[in-house]
Amino acid sequence: MKASIFLLPIGAVGAAGLMFASAMFAGADAQVMRNHDSNAPVNFNADRIEVQDRADRVVVSGNVEVTQAGMTLNAARMTVAYSKQPSGGTNGVDIDRIDASGNVVVTKADQTARGNVAIYDLNSKLITMLGNVSLTQGANRLTGGRLVMDLNTGRSTVDGRASGGAPGAVGSGGGRVTGTFTVPQRRN
Repeated sequence: MKASIFLLPIGAVGAAGLMFASAMFAGADAQVMRNHDSNAPVNFNADRIEVQDRADRVVVSGNVEVTQAGMTLNAARMTVAYSKQPSGGTNGVDIDRIDASGNVVVTKADQTARGNVAIYDLNSKLITMLGNVSLTQGANRLTGGRLVMDLNTGRSTVDGRASGGAPGAVGSGGGRVTGTFTVPQRRN
């Protein structure tokens, strides 16, 4: 039997090649993540939900699905950090951060991001995915070590780093970004 929880955040997830990739993913239709409402209700659905009230967190596991304003986040396990806020005379919660692991998939409209782990910072409206990341929109696809999605601007950045370290730093991975883009068919 699935458990469900509903939480409402009261307050506040090569240069030429990169430019080409940004242009491919930055068209009007491509910015489906732009202006995402991180203040919208967050709905959880999972096999198990454990509320750790003294630690101000919720651990959600087993076929986890989180939805918010048309965006869906799926993973094997998530830890949700929140802060308690007074709300109209009753105690409410502000979700600050969601850490997801295990085959993480974020979808909104025709854009899908995949990775080993993800951190959704609701306050800064950033989703950072690490490890074997891919970003697809229609037939267009980028792969790399790290993906950062800015939900304010709709801008997504993929790089070869497997961690958040600076380029060239120990353990930064030094991987490469690859991409495949569709080209409109032209008549000769």
